[in-house]
Amino acid sequence: MILEPIVPTVLSVRRLPHADPNLVRAYGGDPSKHISLGLVTCDQDDPTYVALDECTKHAPVDVIFAKSFYAGAAHASGRLSGEILGVIGAAEPEAIEHALAALVRCLEHDACFYDADGKRTVTVFPHVIASLGEYLSREAGLAPGDPMAYLVAPPIEASIALDAALKAADVRTVKVMTPPTETNFAAAWLTGSLDECEAAAMAYAAAVVEVAGAPKK
Repeated sequence: MILEPIVPTVLSVRRLPHADPNLVRAYGGDPSKHISLGLVTCDQDDPTYVALDECTKHAPVDVIFAKSFYAGAAHASGRLSGEILGVIGAAEPEAIEHALAALVRCLEHDACFYDADGKRTVTVFPHVIASLGEYLSREAGLAPGDPMAYLVAPPIEASIALDAALKAADVRTVKVMTPPTETNFAAAWLTGSLDECEAAAMAYAAAVVEVAGAPKK
């Protein structure tokens, strides 16, 4: 099964080398250690969460804020809004630079949604993180370095696909985000060995493709 990748578009990347402490607090940071901020918007939210996690592996930064926007990129509030705002904090600007470079690299070459029906009207995110960073490991309640399958699809496709993934691989459920999420999709985080996470992701993607092709089977 070969699916066409839909590469995310990074819409904005900005730095605040010396952010106002009140702004840092408002976004959940600690002004005593988050002196510098990096801010990113993108038209795909889940790949951005993965990219935010990835950047914590490359620089001493914390993800202090990351939230999806309601209804998705097609209904964004502005040209640069996209589907998500991510904010990272660090003690100095150089760490922010290294982290942002890793984040953008991840979005350009690794994490993305895929076309599941040949028309881009059904998309799927069957992503496997081989080694979690500080951000998603904390969110998932796992240890840094653990593997995790990060699986996302539209509501009915995701429901059928999650059942298939759990039956196809020796994995356990970390978190299930039932529909509707902010973008009206559904998601699941699964963990196990790397091989089992990959098997689960493949089964998930295959099931989404099958439902997209036969929605009333």
